Amino acid sequence: MADNILFLLGWLGELIFASWLLSDGAEHLAERWGGRFVGRTLLSIATTLPEIGIVVAAAKDGSYGTAIGSALGSNLFMMTFGLAIMLIIATTRLSKAPQKFVDVKEFGLDKIFLVITAVVGAMLFIDGYDITDGIIFTSLFAVYLAFAFREMKKEKKMVPLEKDLHAEAHAKPKKHFARSMILFIAGTIGIFVGAEPFVHALEGVSVDLGVSVVVLAVIVSPIAGEMPEKISMILLARKGANGASIAVANVLGSKILNNTLLLSVAVFAAMSYRGFTTKIPNTPLLENQMILVTVITIVALVPMFKNKLGLKSGVMLLVLYVAGIGMQFVLPTL
Repeated sequence: MADNILFLLGWLGELIFASWLLSDGAEHLAERWGGRFVGRTLLSIATTLPEIGIVVAAAKDGSYGTAIGSALGSNLFMMTFGLAIMLIIATTRLSKAPQKFVDVKEFGLDKIFLVITAVVGAMLFIDGYDITDGIIFTSLFAVYLAFAFREMKKEKKMVPLEKDLHAEAHAKPKKHFARSMILFIAGTIGIFVGAEPFVHALEGVSVDLGVSVVVLAVIVSPIAGEMPEKISMILLARKGANGASIAVANVLGSKILNNTLLLSVAVFAAMSYRGFTTKIPNTPLLENQMILVTVITIVALVPMFKNKLGLKSGVMLLVLYVAGIGMQFVLPTL
């Protein structure tokens, strides 16, 4: 058992380091192009790559519980703990320019889309996921990108949100851009190299401890999978209002990606390795996890519909995360 745990920790460390490289590169690329659109798209896709790597590796081995559990754990982790840490930093002296609250009024599209995709994902899972569901998830992802792109065009006609940041980024030398691109590529390669051994180690520890691999995936996978997003959120939250705005866009965008792109990747990866008619089956534990995470996602979004998030909201989200993790020890007994 000790060997499996050391193996798991070793590959977890490799994924965290690769995620740090990816985050650093992605953040500087985002600074070059700027704006909420980047937070929703480029940065969200970049910070979702670790989960994609883990999901593909799990689907290859037929470990569908690990694949879906990883996606669910990511949403549970970032919609509660991730947002909580960002709010605590942005509204206290931990930030370079503390705010009383973070304004999320401009994210109406993201909030509504996240609720829709969370509910649709849970409903489609009643009879498992197949190719039809994969197409639906891909279509929802394409629709979200189209709406985000349309909003970006509207913003450009008005006063750009990140005008100063955009200009500053373009003034930086080409060497800075080249370094960012190298880090981004190195992090991406590191993530896909470490994903498969990490999944194997997770399964080994699960057997040794007698704990469901689904539960371990929900708890452990986000530590590696969400590391780039966590790092970028902390860095952005410390920069003040504009940085916090991009951080919120990144969280909401990446969680929508989890409910659309990531699930479609799981379906199509399973098909590519196991055959065209492959179906990701529903199980009682996965179904309970899906319901739990969907409910927690919606509850976490409630304060956002008031358009202002403060320190109290951060504390509430931390409590919600603790409750979600506590449920991991209850669900297997149901």
